[in-house]
Amino acid sequence: MVAAKTNNYRVNIHHLTRVEGHGNIVVNVRNGVIEQCDLEIIEAPRFFEAMLLGKSFNQAPHLASRICGICSVSHAIASQRAVERALSVQPSEQTRLLRKLNLYAEVLDSHILHTYMLIAPDYLGMESVIPLAETKPDIVMRALRMKKLAGDICTAISGRHTHPISMVVGGFTHFPSKGELSALGEQLVAIRDDVDRTVALFQELSIPTFERDTEFLALHNDNEYCFIDGLITNTDGGSWMVEHYRDVTNEYLVTHSTAKHSRNQRQSFMVGALARFNINNEKLHPRAQTAAIALGLTPQCINPYMINISQVVEIVHCVEESIKIIDELLDRGIDCEEPVKPDRISGVGVGVCEAPRGTLYHEYTIKNGSIRKANCITPTAQNLANIEVDMRRLVPTLLDRPPDEITLALEMLVRAYDPCISCSTHMLEVTFV
Repeated sequence: MVAAKTNNYRVNIHHLTRVEGHGNIVVNVRNGVIEQCDLEIIEAPRFFEAMLLGKSFNQAPHLASRICGICSVSHAIASQRAVERALSVQPSEQTRLLRKLNLYAEVLDSHILHTYMLIAPDYLGMESVIPLAETKPDIVMRALRMKKLAGDICTAISGRHTHPISMVVGGFTHFPSKGELSALGEQLVAIRDDVDRTVALFQELSIPTFERDTEFLALHNDNEYCFIDGLITNTDGGSWMVEHYRDVTNEYLVTHSTAKHSRNQRQSFMVGALARFNINNEKLHPRAQTAAIALGLTPQCINPYMINISQVVEIVHCVEESIKIIDELLDRGIDCEEPVKPDRISGVGVGVCEAPRGTLYHEYTIKNGSIRKANCITPTAQNLANIEVDMRRLVPTLLDRPPDEITLALEMLVRAYDPCISCSTHMLEVTFV
């Protein structure tokens, strides 16, 4: 029996569950017309740019990593690259490899957390991962095994899993031993079976078929599936140097959110795993390309629910590329090198990397070794406008469904973006005089 079309409907979700931070979904439909459709970000602004002002450039990555407990490596790397560009520091090839390995581990950790703990319950008819652990313990144990390995890699490379301590401007202050790297490489090879089972699990899930064309933005270079540096690139044929990130992000305020919104060449854009896939899919590891085919993910996908499938594909990619980097480091040998020193103590620099949720920017103005101005634009802040446009397009397609199904579809849409709401609420640009 087909449900009667809902001409009047209101969704008022306080607070959205299984996301980081606090946000509300508010939808009001009257006589079949959408009067309100907002993702309200209600957290107080955190002013994390302000905590950097007056601090030594060497302190910046350690402080910036505290912005997020999930993406602390990403914030540290973006911060390091901002300082290094400002002060003309050229990291060694070993440093670049170790940073990349550390970032792959963080992406792996975050994607496993999101796909298994926050998304899978929706598709498996569970309210949370707790009943899932009771009814399907093998699934949860698989996730925990992979997640632990990702954390162990971060610990070996940067001193601890969350908030790295040995990654510094110009290099590292601690180095993994040959034995540690070899053991981690063996564990990554062994975990391939769990990765294959992850792909098989998500093959069985029924992903909603909603589609909406939008602009996708991600870092790109010609040599790899890009996570650090590169050019800002979109699916509309645009390309920008990272120094011009403000011309791309174009932040603006909205009345219902303590986080800014962004727009570029259209009314909104998407960053994150699906954007990276649409822009860089040809550079994926062959095993990840095979996984994408198995999961029905094809280039220029415009279904936002497929963000989570893109994350599964990136899990495969990060495992394989981590194995490759460890093999290269073992072949090269680990040199306990000193961090590269700056050529100057003043300058302006922009650092950029792909955090699990999308492109992350840090910009610093440094004078006589201390930070005088700081700006940070997070992936979730860039995605907020796109989520709302998706919601406004999705709601009219749902009005013939029961209210609980409409509510779940909207929750799943927002969760698909893997929002880190706390990171998005900064609001204020502070200049240190």
